[in-house]
Amino acid sequence: MDKDDLTHFNDEKRAKMVDVTSKSETKRRAIARATIHMNEETLARIHAGKIAKGDVLAVAQVAGIMAAKKTSELIPMCHPIMTTKADISFNDDGKTALTITSEVVTVGKTGVEMEALTAVTVAALTIYDMCKAMDKGMRIEKTYLVEKTGGKSGTFKAEA
Repeated sequence: MDKDDLTHFNDEKRAKMVDVTSKSETKRRAIARATIHMNEETLARIHAGKIAKGDVLAVAQVAGIMAAKKTSELIPMCHPIMTTKADISFNDDGKTALTITSEVVTVGKTGVEMEALTAVTVAALTIYDMCKAMDKGMRIEKTYLVEKTGGKSGTFKAEA
C-alpha cells in the first residue's frame, strides 16, 4: 500500500477518523490472545481463590468485556460500534503461563479487531493489578490478533 493510499489522513495530511458511511454492514468477528507469565505460586493461588483482592479470573473477564465495549473511548480513531458479543476465556499451562482469549462480534461497517485486542490487554492488566502484591515480576507478552472475519478485507488468520 502506497502512503498516498492511507485513509486516516485528511487533505492537510492530519489524522482523521475514516469515513465508513458507504461501507456495507456485515457480520464481523475478531479473536485476540495475550499471555501473562507469573510465578507458579501466583497461578496456584489464582486457581485456589486465595488472592486477597478476590476472584481474579471473574474480575478480569468482566474487565475485558467492559474494555471491548469502551475501545472507541480509548483509541482515538476507533469507531464506536454496537458490540453484539464479547467473551473472554482463560487457559493455562498449569505452571506459569495464563493465556487470555477474547472473541468480539458485531454487525456493522467496521471491524472489531481493536475491541478484541483491547479486551485481552485489559484482562491481563487486571490480573496484574490483582496479583501484583505477591508477584511484581509478572510479564504480559505475545498479544496478537488470532483471526478476523467479515468486511471488505475478508478473513485473516495469524500464522501458527
